[in-house]
Amino acid sequence: MRFIEVSHGNWDHHNNLRTRITQTTREIDQPIAGLIADLKQRDLLKDTLIVWSGEFGRTTTGQNGDGRNHNNRGFTSWMAGGGIKGGMRYGSTDAATGSAVSGKVHLHDLHATILNQLG
Repeated sequence: MRFIEVSHGNWDHHNNLRTRITQTTREIDQPIAGLIADLKQRDLLKDTLIVWSGEFGRTTTGQNGDGRNHNNRGFTSWMAGGGIKGGMRYGSTDAATGSAVSGKVHLHDLHATILNQLG
């Protein structure tokens, strides 16, 4: 199998953030952990690249007091398995503005890393 895409279509939390993000994380955390555990148990994690990402970053400040705006200055994604070094964090954002301040990676470089891991 070349790839599987699993998505959750309700991450656009512009309001009621505290309630909605809590609910959404409950819906995805255990399935993601289960997937990783299953792949590891079957000795497939080493050969399977998992890429988790959203469509863009989020601001650090609230929108309408209980939400977050889109942020094109800082972005988070993570990868596991497929030869990716575990337990590593790269880059950081400024706590006040959510702008990337260290370890900035261009999207082309992220894609190149993914393609390199896929062979």
